[in-house]
Amino acid sequence: MEQKSAAILVVDDNDDNRYTLTRRLKRLGYGEVEIAENGRVALEKIQRQAFDLVLLDIMMPEVNGYEVLEQIKSQKDLRHLPVIMISAVDEIDSIVKCIKMGAEDYLSKPFNPVLLAARVGATLEKKQLRDQEARHLEQLAAEKKRGDDLLHAMLPANAVGELLATDRVQPRRFEDVTVLFCDIVGFTRYCDAHPPEQVVAELQALVGGMEDIVARNGLEKIKTVGDAFLATAGLLEANDDPVTSAVRCGHEMAALSQQIEPHWQVRIGLHTGPVVAGIVGRHKFLYDLWGDTVNVAARITEQAAPGTVCASAETWARAGGIGQQRPLGAVEIKGKGAIELVEIRSLG
Repeated sequence: MEQKSAAILVVDDNDDNRYTLTRRLKRLGYGEVEIAENGRVALEKIQRQAFDLVLLDIMMPEVNGYEVLEQIKSQKDLRHLPVIMISAVDEIDSIVKCIKMGAEDYLSKPFNPVLLAARVGATLEKKQLRDQEARHLEQLAAEKKRGDDLLHAMLPANAVGELLATDRVQPRRFEDVTVLFCDIVGFTRYCDAHPPEQVVAELQALVGGMEDIVARNGLEKIKTVGDAFLATAGLLEANDDPVTSAVRCGHEMAALSQQIEPHWQVRIGLHTGPVVAGIVGRHKFLYDLWGDTVNVAARITEQAAPGTVCASAETWARAGGIGQQRPLGAVEIKGKGAIELVEIRSLG
């Protein structure tokens, strides 16, 4: 007879009952059958080994069947373990009590081979279906988590929350957002002179570190475009001092770029003002920013010296102008005319 893959525990204080059940189960093809002579031994074995079914006598010394059943059903990792009660014909009231406590079914003594095969088979089939359903739910939960993780990798956290709650992200205009641009000096030439695997690995290390810096300083990463890193302060998350947070973030980015291979130099530009933000795209969507503030921040980045943080004087004034700075004078910004810029050397 083909052996069936199910681990069964027979619990009975009577040697003859244990022998009879074990022999008949093995004749039915269940090769993995364990025995326990009382409830205490049964509980010890259940804690050590995974079973698919327990055949449990009611009247036993030390720990009786009621107590074993109660302990099984009270433990989160065991409560779904099916239990078939073993009883004498005149113990029907006890059987009803056990069913109410969570027992799956019962077998009367003396054992009927046909009923034994039917009830054990039906109970194991139900457990198999429950296990399949549980695995399916776990797979769904894992897939949902992967989807949520992907959304968090693509969108700011608050935008993800709104998307999950309403199935869309409402486009909005935000006032007084500090926009930070950071780009790598000489990156294009570096790409042309080095293997792609090396370039991507080194860029990944730098961008990953910058993401940590952004999060630590209360900013939000919006996206990377080539070697440019775009973040904001005061957009979807409240920030009491967005300019100072952005300056600190920029200095930490510049320091990080010098600490890791290949020791690129970066330049950082800041500007504060209104922006429009929302999601664009249908199949590969992206949360993005638009407006004059974004363009000016990008142009200011182009004016920054390698390894420095540069901001419009108007933006720096919002932080009270504290710390050490070097005025850069009026610089012509495409589409804006002359704008006063400052290099922010420290926060004081």
